[in-house]
Amino acid sequence: MKIWAIANQKGGVGKTTTAVNLGGALSLAGYRALLLDMDPHGSLTSYFGLDPDSLQQSLYDLFQAKKRGQAPAVRELVHSTGFERLDLIPAATAMATLDRQMGSADGMGLVVAQALGSLREEYDVVLIDCLPQLGVLMINALAACQHLIVPVQTEFLALKGLERMLHTLEMIGRARHRVPAYTILPTMYDARTRASVGTLEVLRERHAEHLWRSVIPVDTLFREASRLGVPLTVKRPGDRGSRAYAALMRDMLALDDAASETDAAHRAVS
Repeated sequence: MKIWAIANQKGGVGKTTTAVNLGGALSLAGYRALLLDMDPHGSLTSYFGLDPDSLQQSLYDLFQAKKRGQAPAVRELVHSTGFERLDLIPAATAMATLDRQMGSADGMGLVVAQALGSLREEYDVVLIDCLPQLGVLMINALAACQHLIVPVQTEFLALKGLERMLHTLEMIGRARHRVPAYTILPTMYDARTRASVGTLEVLRERHAEHLWRSVIPVDTLFREASRLGVPLTVKRPGDRGSRAYAALMRDMLALDDAASETDAAHRAVS
């Protein structure tokens, strides 16, 4: 099972759009995908018609079970999105209180990683949609994932959010002696504007090693698909935005397969 987190310490850069449409592309390609909404605002949860203010079972229950010293019944938290091979563990607004309640308690940074272990045979890929700030929820996502996707809107103010995110990765890497592999994803690209073109040039100059080879274009159909509660990659797979996310999916799968083969080779040598 592959686990990809989608995070940036700036809002409005396309994190939820990326989670929804990668999930849709995976399900359409025959993969079993699970979406995790780790943002108390619940945008991913709301996308599929669920209310993060009133849900009885959500990701919040994992942390409450940990607090009580109980094993979380993670399968009970899984909701259907209504789309084949695409499930969701939704958010609850109460997750906003987790840092105050239990952020410093032992083991709270590994709650999600441990819970996902019990779903290893049920899903091919897990996608974690993160909130845009460092805390116990983002630490859980980074501890659980094998690969981090960092969406960056192609406008100059978004570069600051990227730098904060990379600084966070460095800090976590020093503390845990492991930095997740990461891919920077240019989003909302509009070749007609100097801001988009200039920002992409800066990304290529500064971050070529980790920058995805293509871009997610500006596409008004993403907004329309969101209104309908349908991944655009499912509703209109031939659309240019859908094709971009399908290409990202293929590249991410190939990257992770290559990394797994490298790890296996290193273990065999040692």
